Amino acid sequence: MSGSQFGSFILGLIVVAIVVAIVVWLMHWLYLRSSKERAFVRTGLGGQKVVLDGGAFVLPIVHDVIPVNMNTLRLEVSRGRDKALITKDRMRVDVIAEFYVRVAAKPEAVANAAQTLGLRTMEPDQLKELVEGKFVDALRTAAAEMTMEELHEKRGAYVKRVREAVAEDLTKNGLELEAASLTQLDQTGMEFFNPSNAFDAEGLTRLTEQIEHRKKQRNDVEQDTLIAIRNKNLEAEKLSLEIDREGEYARLEQQREVEIARARQRAEVTTERAQREQAAEGAQIAAKQTIDTARIRSEQTLEQERIGKERAIQGAEIER
Repeated sequence: MSGSQFGSFILGLIVVAIVVAIVVWLMHWLYLRSSKERAFVRTGLGGQKVVLDGGAFVLPIVHDVIPVNMNTLRLEVSRGRDKALITKDRMRVDVIAEFYVRVAAKPEAVANAAQTLGLRTMEPDQLKELVEGKFVDALRTAAAEMTMEELHEKRGAYVKRVREAVAEDLTKNGLELEAASLTQLDQTGMEFFNPSNAFDAEGLTRLTEQIEHRKKQRNDVEQDTLIAIRNKNLEAEKLSLEIDREGEYARLEQQREVEIARARQRAEVTTERAQREQAAEGAQIAAKQTIDTARIRSEQTLEQERIGKERAIQGAEIER
């Protein structure tokens, strides 16, 4: 290979390298890829193209791109005070609801979102401004079908009605409702009821009646409780006095039994002493009687002996 040919070859390689570099740069600059978090819609030359997974060439001037956020967005809707919801029983309730929405992962949904929402899917606050009316309307419609007590006791049913009411409208914007929750539900203050409004006037009347009824119930409960406490205290006092009386009776009975036992013991001691004295006296009398009997018998014996001696002497004298 001659020098000129080698130089031409090197020049050709350089040109090819430059062309490849330009092509790579152009592809990097002109080829736009989608991701899991962001799709896009290309419009212009060649018509509309929805890119969910992959990419597409975007040529300046002839193409326009609208990015679409595929993430779930949390939109909070609050209605309270003079903007509170009106229930079936004409009450007003303050609510805070959270809606979790996202663009459905379907080409037609992405196209609808790009067409009706534009760049708002990238800005939750701007998206909320656009679709908040749909949520408020659904909240009001569902609230008008339930009483305030039902709203409190059946939150799940209320949220379900709201979801059903808003789902179809969101579909028109390419959105789908992933979840909804009622984070706060409370009765609106009476100062926010407008007496000149027929609904508010009726609700205010019913609310006043309920409040007064509850006050009466509370007063009845308090009075019943007070009476029950006083009755309980009276029963306790009676029981305490009964116990004291029984205790006093028991003490007196015990004292009486002790006195009786003592008297019985004293009587037994006295009787025993008298019996011992009587026995001693009887023994003395018996001993004296024995002594007297022995003395009499001795005297009688001596007398008989004396008489016998006298008779013997007299007989002896007669014989002489």
